[in-house]
Formats: sequence, structure tokens, C-alpha cells
Amino acid sequence: MAKPLKVDEVWLERISELLNGMEFGSVSIVVHEGQIVQIERTERKRYDNKAGARTSSAGNAGKTSSAGAGKV
Repeated sequence: MAKPLKVDEVWLERISELLNGMEFGSVSIVVHEGQIVQIERTERKRYDNKAGARTSSAGNAGKTSSAGAGKV
């Protein structure tokens, strides 16, 4: 039978800190034997293709790169 998960104010504050300011992304919470043991934050940065587009003779205008993953 699964142990009941206890989430106190400390964990709620940690989770809140990870979510604060995140625009696109996810937070994963890992639980082992009824206790939180790890929290992972993955954040994505999205860029407007039109804002950074430059004309190019090779046809590469509008390409963007994605930024990514931070873990706690």
C-alpha cells in the first residue's frame, strides 16, 4: 500500500520558487516511498520568427534556436 504523501510549507515554497517567472515549461516532482526526493524544472524559451528574421540569399531567414532545460 502506498504511503501518504506529506507536503509541508517548505516543499510548497520550493515548488512555488520553481514556478515563479516560468512562461513555458514544466516542473516534475519525483516521489520515493511517500517522500518528495527531487524536483526538476524544464523551461523553454520561445522566440517570434518575425522579430529576428533577416533576409539571406541562401534562404535561411526566420530560423530560430530553442533554449532549454534547467534542473534543480
